[in-house]
Amino acid sequence: MINKILTELAMPVLALPRPAKRIVVLVVDISACVLSLWLAYYLRLGEFVSLSGKALIALTASISLAVPIFTLSGLYRAIFRYSGWPALMTVARAVGIYGLLYASIFTAIGFVDIPRTVGIIQPILLLLFVGASRTFAGVWLGDRYQGILKEASRPKVLIYGAGQSGRQLAAAMANNLEMQVTGFLDDDDRLHGHVLNGLPIYNPEDLASLAETLNIGDVLLAMPGINRKRRNEILTQIRNARVSVRTLPSVTELAQGKVSVADLRELDIDDLLGREPVTPNHILLTRNIQDKVVLVTGAGGSIGSELCRQILALNPTKLLLIEQSEFALYAIHQELESKLADRPTVLVPLLASVQDEARMREIMSTWHPETLYHAAAYKHVPLVEHNPAEGIKNNVLGTLRTALAAAENGVNDFVLISTDKAVRPTNIMGASKRLAEMVLQAIAATGTRTNFTMVRFGNVLGSSGSVVPKFRQQIRDGGPITLTHPEITRYFMTIPEAAQLVIQAGAMAKGGDVFVLDMGQPVKIIDLARRMIELSGLTVKDEENPDGDIDIEITGLRPGEKLYEELLIGDNPKPTSHSRIMKAHEDFIAWDELESKLNALDIALNVNDVGVIRLMIQNLVSGYMPCDEIVDWVYLAQEADASLVNQGA
Repeated sequence: MINKILTELAMPVLALPRPAKRIVVLVVDISACVLSLWLAYYLRLGEFVSLSGKALIALTASISLAVPIFTLSGLYRAIFRYSGWPALMTVARAVGIYGLLYASIFTAIGFVDIPRTVGIIQPILLLLFVGASRTFAGVWLGDRYQGILKEASRPKVLIYGAGQSGRQLAAAMANNLEMQVTGFLDDDDRLHGHVLNGLPIYNPEDLASLAETLNIGDVLLAMPGINRKRRNEILTQIRNARVSVRTLPSVTELAQGKVSVADLRELDIDDLLGREPVTPNHILLTRNIQDKVVLVTGAGGSIGSELCRQILALNPTKLLLIEQSEFALYAIHQELESKLADRPTVLVPLLASVQDEARMREIMSTWHPETLYHAAAYKHVPLVEHNPAEGIKNNVLGTLRTALAAAENGVNDFVLISTDKAVRPTNIMGASKRLAEMVLQAIAATGTRTNFTMVRFGNVLGSSGSVVPKFRQQIRDGGPITLTHPEITRYFMTIPEAAQLVIQAGAMAKGGDVFVLDMGQPVKIIDLARRMIELSGLTVKDEENPDGDIDIEITGLRPGEKLYEELLIGDNPKPTSHSRIMKAHEDFIAWDELESKLNALDIALNVNDVGVIRLMIQNLVSGYMPCDEIVDWVYLAQEADASLVNQGA
């Protein structure tokens, strides 16, 4: 209570202009002269006397000496809220000079009816009073001033949404040291101009002017219940205000309890996808997983790890995690173990390469998985283009060997995670994934007991190599954002949504099916970059705005990179029981013919004959149009060495 009163009293004092503060300190020092003389008389005479007559001479002399000496000593230039030992030494020095002069007049020389001891006692008391006043000012105002400075330096934010989530967020941020809430924005015009919990409610249409007048740096979107379309409309409105946007998770994610500052997150581009996720079909989700032994290859990758998370929630009896990266396997195994709780699932982390046929057979013959999700793949387009043989070995032969091991060991359902880059590919990665699809289609056509199916979709947000985290880091670094081509366009989907749809598509398979996920509308990457810059509270630097914050730099298409991606080879997709999953009809080569061609491809891969490998892939994969030049690192180095030898000759 006392601390609150002192804080309230400190505010008007700290708000005073500097000349007014000096006058206040001068009055305090004059009062100290009066009080110290009055007490000096009391200590000498044993009674309080009126400071009149001869005593008035002593008082006048005290004030006349103290004020000039204190002024010359710099006591009125000091900032008393920072008073410490040096400041107190300055006070002691000034009062010491004053004491020598005062004692010389009233003790050494003396005045009739003025006790000589007053000339000694009064300076001592004055030192105590002036020193105490400085110490009190430092204690009283110092911390509070620092608090005011921190308050002023905290970024000012507005909360969009004056509903329950917004109110809870404002309450949680009341003592937050990072941000200062200055008000609410709300779409309900009946609330505009009103005050909620001491904070004004503003019209969102005034955000641009509010951002300038109130120095707003961030808008916190506290409307977790709104649909994605409405969220997009709000974000479009906010983009022009040059403020950064942070958001709360969805209502489902907040169902556990109250909203806290920790729930705030940076705006992900999945907030801009423009479509609502479809509620999953629980029957399809559980059909191939619940109470079954499930195996996931590439379990430590972006899609593989998310598949593992969702599979674990569906209570398989065993979940086998296959991964060739030790660290990735360790990370996903530790994460899943922390989520086990009382679940009946047994986790089995297995270091293995899908190219190792003996190891894959050993694993499957030991645990006899009933469902297998094949997510292991090299998928970074330029890296695979520069290392084509390894990409094909992993993506094609790894799939082949895993599929044969699965068929031999009675796996019921085998689901391949494919990509939109498999459609009319211009790169090795896409061509290898299309060939992997053809391998499964051909094996499925032989009448095997295993249900082979593949699920094809586009880019997932947040995966390794995704442009979103790359752009976000480039914005943090001050730019520029690097983009390969101004017209490049991609499909996007969140990793959890993609994994969920993969599981459901696999449950609908009858053998040899190629499922295609509805990715919504394709996104132009340059537009995505602009949105990310503007929703970070910055502006794009270009010809129209040369003083902007972040430049977008065009670097040129990388080897094998396409401007546009497609999901279908033909134009004949068939609907399924799920609104977001389509079924494609894709031609393939019969197994008898394909097997011999794969054996020949294996030989070429082992000697890394890149030219032959490209020709063979071109003959196998319809629509594959490779780059004009070979960019395999080994091939390029060997060519350079050969050139040097020829020049030497």
